[in-house]
Amino acid sequence: MVQLKSGRSHSRRPTMDQRVTDNRDQSRFEVFDGEELAGFAEYHRFGDEIAFIHTEIDPRFGGRGLGGVLARAALDAAREQGLAVLPYCPFIRGWITKHPDYADLVPASHRARFGL
Repeated sequence: MVQLKSGRSHSRRPTMDQRVTDNRDQSRFEVFDGEELAGFAEYHRFGDEIAFIHTEIDPRFGGRGLGGVLARAALDAAREQGLAVLPYCPFIRGWITKHPDYADLVPASHRARFGL
């Protein structure tokens, strides 16, 4: 697993006890609160594309902004790796809609398909 940093200023940043990792063996980014797995974003990688399929935050961790921390870190990782993003997951798609500076990760030819 690789630990990722989360970056921009206009959304909640991870606290010292929150971290996001890319669990490549399970094809998902995972967000931890302390030592507990709080949620994940499943993906499928093919070539230079990453398709986000499903995102889930354990209800015990709701209201802490961990979904946003997870989405930002996963999308920042995609950007760093030069991957095109296909946001099939409604949560990731909605997060991109609320943070249009990430819309460029979705290929222009696919943006209308995802409502971006």
